[in-house]
Amino acid sequence: MRATASEDRRRERAARIGAALAAAVLGWALSLTAPARLLEGKVFDLFTTLAAPGASTLPITILAVDEPSFQELQQQWPFPRSLHAQLLRRLAADGAAAVGFDIVFADPGAPGEDAAFADAIAAAPPVVLASAREMLDSASATLWTQVRPLDALLAAGATAGDIHVQPDPDYVVRRRPAGAATMAEALARAVAPAGAAPPRGELIEYLGPRGTIDTRSYYQAVRPGLLPPGFFRGKIVLVGRSTRSAAELRTAQPDTFNSPFLLGPDSAFPGVEIQATLLANRLAGGGIRELDRAWPLAVVLALALGLALSRVTAHPVAGMAAAAATAAALGAGSWLLFDRARVWLPPVLPMLSVGAAAAAAATVEFLAVRRRGLHVRRLFSHYVPPEVVAQLVERPELLRPGGEAREVTVMFTDLADFTALSERLDPAQVVELLTAYFDAMTAVIHRWHGTIDKYIGDAIMAFWGAPLPDDGHAEHAVRAAIEMQAAMEPLRRELRARGLPPVAMRIGLHTGPVVVGNVGSSIRLAYTAVGDTVNVAARLEGANKAFGTGILLSAVTAARLPPGIGLRPLEAIAVKGKAEPVHVFTPLADGARGGPGAAAQPAAGPGPTAGQR
Repeated sequence: MRATASEDRRRERAARIGAALAAAVLGWALSLTAPARLLEGKVFDLFTTLAAPGASTLPITILAVDEPSFQELQQQWPFPRSLHAQLLRRLAADGAAAVGFDIVFADPGAPGEDAAFADAIAAAPPVVLASAREMLDSASATLWTQVRPLDALLAAGATAGDIHVQPDPDYVVRRRPAGAATMAEALARAVAPAGAAPPRGELIEYLGPRGTIDTRSYYQAVRPGLLPPGFFRGKIVLVGRSTRSAAELRTAQPDTFNSPFLLGPDSAFPGVEIQATLLANRLAGGGIRELDRAWPLAVVLALALGLALSRVTAHPVAGMAAAAATAAALGAGSWLLFDRARVWLPPVLPMLSVGAAAAAAATVEFLAVRRRGLHVRRLFSHYVPPEVVAQLVERPELLRPGGEAREVTVMFTDLADFTALSERLDPAQVVELLTAYFDAMTAVIHRWHGTIDKYIGDAIMAFWGAPLPDDGHAEHAVRAAIEMQAAMEPLRRELRARGLPPVAMRIGLHTGPVVVGNVGSSIRLAYTAVGDTVNVAARLEGANKAFGTGILLSAVTAARLPPGIGLRPLEAIAVKGKAEPVHVFTPLADGARGGPGAAAQPAAGPGPTAGQR
């Protein structure tokens, strides 16, 4: 049993929703892959570049061991620890709040150097010395070992702080290291044991490009008179290398990392500035909070469901516009969350997921339309010729619901004495006979571009001129009637060979206005023609009994025929429901002599009533 239209719609809607949600989930799953994370990272970098304030108001100063310091101090790396001791004494005298060395002091220095540095640490404000992780590769495993400062320096009062950072696969540092033993944590506890706010999120909130945090050269702090007395009062000072020259990089392991500011000339950050940024996040309770992966999925599913339910994807242009607008809204929402709330909602994969969901819904809609088109093609192929079906599929507006007024030529056929014949046959033989009859007649009707309206027992109702316009509908109907009568002869021979009485077919044709289209109820529709023209054609079919003819056509139909079809005028007949008699004609035996001019010579006076003998 075929599903109703409402059931079809429900199934199509379910398929549309299912496809959209499946595409959305697939897009979300792709967001977990490495290429997707790389793409999201680049968007994060762009957002960071646009949202960074470009300034720092926190009391943090970087003392950079840079090229000017090497030139001014005439020292090679590593600097002697007595020089670091001199620096600590200057910072203590200025009243610095804390000092962090982004330098690993794991190996003993020259004689007396470590002692001088330890003495300075003991007299200085809180000092945090870098500890680092060192990777050891072996044939069987990769091991990490913690490289800590010298015990003598820790005994003098210094604290160890882990400076390890883990870049993303594209070598950009975006995430703060976890744990309480980091340098940023140690310095924050040193200056604000109870008041420092925890970071807001696990992603680093960069304040700006390289140099945004106040940076001075190392030599300026150890050379008298270059920085005013008290310059470091109340500040947290971080000391570390910040070199860019090739010579320096050849003599020591580089301590630089890629930052999100890839569009600028100084995208590489020195490690000490990364540590200063982490400290700034720790002191200000900053950082970017990354939403749980379930949130993007929920957002995408909601948007995909909305697109699927709205059916906006049914129209390709509207669907693309809606998907583009939704994706743009996602991108704008992600940016606003990042800029205003410091929340990271990766936008790219959700945007692509929404696009994929819209495409999936549109594909299902297309397939549903195609399925309906194929159904229409199959349905109408039983009624109209294949070439007409093709035009109807291409121009579905010709099948507007409700119908339209059209001039057509209507045909009614009937088998004479079929009732008596059917009584002599078993039901299977009756069906076999009707099938052979309908197959032969349908082929002729379709060959002459007719539309079969319905089969009524052993009768056929057909019309020409709809659903597609046909200027020659009257001619095509008459020629089909002549050919149909000729096609009856093989059928009669078959019946005689089986010892059955032959059958004769009567045909009535009339041309006039009808309402043709999809007529019926909300439950069932039929493509049919309705109007007085249909009734007259049916009466003319029955009137063949009065004249002993096989084909009767009205004067209206005859007037629309070309000269090549010969007609013989008959008496006018009275048709039930018509005030005026109807002049009728029958084609000449060979269908080649005479013409519509014969319609000017009908027999005078009313003849027998249609349907009477």
